[in-house]
Amino acid sequence: MQQVEKTHFTVAIAGTGFSGLGAAIRLKQAGFNDLVLFERGNDVGGVWRDNAYPGAACDVESHLYSFSFAPNPSWSHAFSRQPEIYAYLRECAERFEVTPHIRLQHTVREAHWDEARQRWVIETDRGTFTADFFLPAVGALSDPMVPQIPGLKKFKGKAFHSAQWDHSYDLSGKKVAVIGTGASAVQFIPEIQPKVQKLTLFQRTPAWVLPRWDSRFSDRKKALYAKIPTLQKLARRSIYLRRELFVLGFRNPSYMKLVERFARRYLKSVVTDPALRAKLTPDFRIGCKRILITADYLPALTRPNVDVVTHGIREIREHSIVTADGVEHEVDTIIFGTGFHVLDLPFADHVRGRDGQTLNESWKGSPSAYLGTTISGFPNLFFLMGPGTGLGHTSVIVMLEAQLQILIGALQHMQREKLDVIEPKKQVQDNYFDWMQQEAQGTVWTAGGCSSWYLDPNGKLTSLWPHSTLAFRNKARFRADEYVLSQRAARPNQAPLAAE
Repeated sequence: MQQVEKTHFTVAIAGTGFSGLGAAIRLKQAGFNDLVLFERGNDVGGVWRDNAYPGAACDVESHLYSFSFAPNPSWSHAFSRQPEIYAYLRECAERFEVTPHIRLQHTVREAHWDEARQRWVIETDRGTFTADFFLPAVGALSDPMVPQIPGLKKFKGKAFHSAQWDHSYDLSGKKVAVIGTGASAVQFIPEIQPKVQKLTLFQRTPAWVLPRWDSRFSDRKKALYAKIPTLQKLARRSIYLRRELFVLGFRNPSYMKLVERFARRYLKSVVTDPALRAKLTPDFRIGCKRILITADYLPALTRPNVDVVTHGIREIREHSIVTADGVEHEVDTIIFGTGFHVLDLPFADHVRGRDGQTLNESWKGSPSAYLGTTISGFPNLFFLMGPGTGLGHTSVIVMLEAQLQILIGALQHMQREKLDVIEPKKQVQDNYFDWMQQEAQGTVWTAGGCSSWYLDPNGKLTSLWPHSTLAFRNKARFRADEYVLSQRAARPNQAPLAAE
């Protein structure tokens, strides 16, 4: 007899990066085993699978940028490279037996709440599924953003985004244009600069750069971490506490003058040419935009085959880029280091709540979720790494694990009380959003004198959490009185949250 494919699950997760895998692991550990993970790619890993450009690495120390419940004593460096983080996520999926729950190459096209059946209907390119709970774990850095520059489609050379790196294309001897100076660009530029004939960097706004003091872990240290796990836990805690102190400067911009002074000295020590140094000196408070941590980006820009262009791009021609000053720059390759759709998540256009509105429609330009996790009007939805959970000073994994505490707390409460449907009270969510905006006032993100993706089109701080992660962890507790909880009108024979 042919086995019928299972199409209904208690929990459906979209994405298999840190968020999706972390949620699946914690759910299984709590006894919730009826789950599925939809992954549009051919492997797990999320952003760390896709961003395989040369030099890709994390700018948060490895011990902290990893699951607290799955320490890795074998990190090769203080700051991990992309291949190691990718391998770590694959290993976690195997070790915690998440792999059997994953449906690879299943792109979620639409998801909507079915009020009549009180469950989520999830349409993928491989079929339609339903779930009692839906967990978008798509991340803010999953959809590359390529600016719509006039003439781009006419370009006859090679063009690609850093998150879609073409490793089959040889850059040796090429005239390469890099558009954008974000966290990805500062990592791949030093890697490709020695290979190319000419590298022209088109910079819209200079970024503050601080040196990354990386170090390689010795075999002895790795062996000690493996033999005495407490040592690695202490190292993680030390990094965490040190980074938590950074938030004092972000919340008090005047404190950042000391950091700026150091950054200026570092810039001057590396870039001796006054004209180039002027181009690379920001005019806003450090921290207003993402601080770039790298030791080799600035030196690379001083090389003879590199030119930094600060005039805006007017158009792209078949073999060149023309800037606003009328200068034509001959190029045969364009690499976009222009970041991702963060505030206008494409995925949010395909998730519909009770009234049929999409997430983006309901947000009206200002994404909002209670504790960055649950959203009024979208029952049984837990948005992992949702609005207001980004950070400027430490590891987002800390925020994720706090969100997972909310998720597990909610499901366990519903299981005990035989409840089926949950969403935050609208007033609770609105009050939380207003409180966040009040707390953001006067911080470096709102008063630092720059324009950044931290602020939405309405001028609200909706990408970042404006406090320490300790403050978020203290708030991230499930409290039943903050939610609307109910049973289904016609309850199934078996409670949908019955743990195996």
